[in-house]
Amino acid sequence: MLLTSIIAFLLIFTGVIMAHELGHFVTAKLSGVKVEEFGIGYPPRMFGIKRGETIYSVNWLPIGGFTKMSGEEDPSATRSLASKSCATRALVLGAGAIVNALLPFILLSAAYMLPHDVVKHQLVVTDIVHDSPAEDAGLMPGDIILAINGKTIENYGDLQRYIELNLGKEITMLVQTPHDTQESKPVIPRWKPPEGQGRIGFKMDIVEGSEEISRRSEPFFKSISMGVRDTFQTMALYKNSLLGLFIGNSSAQLTGPVGIAQMTGEVARYGISPLLELAGFLSLSLAIMNLLPLPALDGGRLVFVFLEWIRRGKRVSPQTEGKVHFAGFVMLLVLMLVLTFQDIARIISGG
Repeated sequence: MLLTSIIAFLLIFTGVIMAHELGHFVTAKLSGVKVEEFGIGYPPRMFGIKRGETIYSVNWLPIGGFTKMSGEEDPSATRSLASKSCATRALVLGAGAIVNALLPFILLSAAYMLPHDVVKHQLVVTDIVHDSPAEDAGLMPGDIILAINGKTIENYGDLQRYIELNLGKEITMLVQTPHDTQESKPVIPRWKPPEGQGRIGFKMDIVEGSEEISRRSEPFFKSISMGVRDTFQTMALYKNSLLGLFIGNSSAQLTGPVGIAQMTGEVARYGISPLLELAGFLSLSLAIMNLLPLPALDGGRLVFVFLEWIRRGKRVSPQTEGKVHFAGFVMLLVLMLVLTFQDIARIISGG
């Protein structure tokens, strides 16, 4: 199990990062920027082959990869990135995130095409919180959730997803009452519910005997449609998570490589299809993270390009920009170490 987790983690994590780096590599080449090295993994170098002006290397640390371009901050270097126009630099710097944002469309579609297990069960309301949206909507203990806004609810994951996608908006819940009648009840999930009450204010349980696991493989065009739908829904969930941080209804939950490896190992037990889904979500996370305006990340470099543009070509000195990105890189390393220790402590304690 440990070996499976490690192999699955390395394949997924490195694959997602290499897709990111490939975006930088291709746009740099097409833009006339000199690419000094394109590496799989991180140094020290295992071996490298030089083709033209670029070294293609395989390195000993098998996590991720890199694209080393000439003069990323120094415009005086030969065919440097920094010597290109603001538009070209923005394209090259943003290309990695663009590829990571597009990759989930492919991965999630492929996940639906492959045979995969689908868990189905019915959910019944067991308790209603006083003065909550559930009470206002007339939901009662014994109601079975059938659909939300016309979308069939097959399991708890479906219910949670549709609620989180519609925070602050009215949704229509179709329920089967204890009297075997069906009723539509309008509910507005809350952005900031009281602690322990949940978005709507009810408790649920699985209807005894309703659990069912089926093996499913979707046709090509239906898989594409479902993959596109899931990708946009995931983007919306990320948006709501970020808004939740500002509103104060949720806290940031970060995990490092060890935590991701643990998660990958758990998902790997269920087959290739769930692994592709996880890879898609990680790719989208990487796209969003890299566009954050933080030093050393692509978003931080784009900030300097934007500053140069609004200052009509007056750039921050290469030395100053280099120092800022170096400081940001050190901070990211420290954060990674903290998250690693946090993940290890959580695993040791049984989390």
